[in-house]
Amino acid sequence: MSVTDNNLILERVRVGLSDLSLRSTDFRDELSLIANPKEVHRLLRFLRDDPECNFDLLCDVTAIDYLDYPAQTLGRFSVVWILANTETAYRVRVKTFLDPSIPTSGIVEDEALVVDSSTDIWEGAEWREREVFDMFGIRFRNHPDLRRILMWKEYPAHPLRKDYPLQGRGERINLAIVDRDDV
Repeated sequence: MSVTDNNLILERVRVGLSDLSLRSTDFRDELSLIANPKEVHRLLRFLRDDPECNFDLLCDVTAIDYLDYPAQTLGRFSVVWILANTETAYRVRVKTFLDPSIPTSGIVEDEALVVDSSTDIWEGAEWREREVFDMFGIRFRNHPDLRRILMWKEYPAHPLRKDYPLQGRGERINLAIVDRDDV
């Protein structure tokens, strides 16, 4: 899409949500809207419900850990929603940044790593948010079933955090070897 389309979407959001604290970036003609964690849910709902925006498809929910990132960021973690308008095939990214308030080496719940769930806007967000929770430890307030989806329940870490050791913490040691004849 052209820069003009990005400007139209950005202007529509600024008019429709004039009280919203909003940042935006435009990289290679792709718009990213950056909102405060407390306001991002309103932005997501507006982008879906506004007839001029009409971002009716949630493509993905993911997260990024910016630990040791070479440039300054607004927070250590970002949660990213990738939205699409199915009539125009236009896409937009919505981001919010979170900073942990306690060390991130374990699985202790951190109130600073919580954002509102988007499952009430897109039902398909349920498993995607569970994956972000499982891998990064970011919790989604009002999620209908927030539990681990990839790792087992007692797993002692969130493995996509950058402070998690590449070799793991011994989870693979002493695993039972299963031969084909044993199955």
